[in-house]
Amino acid sequence: MRYSSWFFRKKYRTLPQAKAQKQAHNDFIDASLAQNLIVLRSIFTHTPDLIVREFTIKHTGEPAALVYLMGLVDKSSINNNVLKPLQFDTDITDTDGSFRLSIGQILRLNTWPHVENAILQGRSLLFVNGRLETFALDTQGWPQRAIEDPAIEASLKGAHQGFVETGTQNIALIRRYISNRELKMKELTVGLRANSAVSLLYLADVANPEVLQEFEDRIARLNVDTVINTGELAEYIEDNPYSPFPQFILTERPDAAASQILQGRIVAVLDRSPSVLVGPVTFTSFFQSVDDYSTRWSIATFIRLLRVFAFFIATFLPAFYIAVISYHFEIIPIKLLLTIGEFRGRVPFPPFVEAVIMEITLEMMREAGVRLPAPVGQTVGIVGGIVIGQAIVQAGLINNIMVIVVAFTAIASFILPNYDMVAAIRLIRFAMMIAAAMFGFVGIIIGMMTMIGHLISLESLGTPYTTPFAPMRFADWKDTFIRMPVWKMRKRPLSARPIQSTRQGDNHPEGDGK
Repeated sequence: MRYSSWFFRKKYRTLPQAKAQKQAHNDFIDASLAQNLIVLRSIFTHTPDLIVREFTIKHTGEPAALVYLMGLVDKSSINNNVLKPLQFDTDITDTDGSFRLSIGQILRLNTWPHVENAILQGRSLLFVNGRLETFALDTQGWPQRAIEDPAIEASLKGAHQGFVETGTQNIALIRRYISNRELKMKELTVGLRANSAVSLLYLADVANPEVLQEFEDRIARLNVDTVINTGELAEYIEDNPYSPFPQFILTERPDAAASQILQGRIVAVLDRSPSVLVGPVTFTSFFQSVDDYSTRWSIATFIRLLRVFAFFIATFLPAFYIAVISYHFEIIPIKLLLTIGEFRGRVPFPPFVEAVIMEITLEMMREAGVRLPAPVGQTVGIVGGIVIGQAIVQAGLINNIMVIVVAFTAIASFILPNYDMVAAIRLIRFAMMIAAAMFGFVGIIIGMMTMIGHLISLESLGTPYTTPFAPMRFADWKDTFIRMPVWKMRKRPLSARPIQSTRQGDNHPEGDGK
């Protein structure tokens, strides 16, 4: 029993100070300014950046105190729009007891939980002696970075603006693309220790209410300390958390988010995260880019088909090489077989071990290039690939054909526009290699059938993942792995489950080629 604490969670007694804080959180604000400041300091213990500015309101002569966290407010706004009028103006109070301050939004709070949340959100709180409420002033001013080009989703012909870590700015960027009164927003709060604001943006006359309600319910049911980024939020609310395939799109581009909203989908904007969440989505959504609609439809179709081809190359090429060399070498032309045999004669490992060594080496170089600073990362990727590849071949550990196969696989994975789908392919590739090493082509076919069956069983917010192929919906084939001219896509995709399907009228160009 002496080691029982290793296996069972130990229950600690609540300290008197914690009890006092919990009791304070359940109480209402007192009329005494001194008592309110005592409770406030008991809540924010060991918080040196909590500023309490005590002064007297000149118009009424009431003692007051302004409370805020130093790094989360705009000091110039506090000095010019709050403290200066209250301390020097003689006519600043309205008949209802409020103050005429040029500060934006002013909220009246009377409970300590609301006071605590307001301070942590960057508002400044005005306590006035003799009043059973406090005034929450809109003085947020935390550090922000400038809007710039997204680092992951490069733009060719689209806008060069990316989301930032401030939710209100991200919402404003989307509103610039959709300046319509039907663009609605639902605000949710997630987190027990640190509140994370989540805003759901959608077109009220287009988005499906059932999908919206499901999205909202999944977020509202979360019981966590906090949610830091949208990737974490997606993992909490996705339909199948054990699938390697992403079931939501994470994008850093406002034009891509606006395009998805116009199709009838819903966008979740998480404050403090530079990307937004889009749902429901399908498998084909991860092969599309907003830049596809900025080029000629024939070129966009060719690029999409190239992405599909790259998907199969990145998933199955190493497995195909292992199966051919290990089991089905009779299908190789005799001259090529002699060349491969000459190279493999000096290699002491079977093809599967060769492929694993090269794939793991490639993954390590890829991660090293991502984590290091940009100039150093590019140097590591180029020099490391050349030096290590050449050295491994000369040492006789890997043959030249294997290096070519891995290089083609890496290039193919870089073609896909969505990082999450690329990460899923990297994981599935190893499973296909194991199946090919065990059963040859039969293993690859079994692995492919298993993957297809898994894709068919997936859903995104209740929407079939493989729509419009399973279930079959021919109306959506105009914008899948091919892209028809924009003027032909008059209906919104059925995969988004919109309640209003018409997207445009008859815009067929009347030219010489009509």
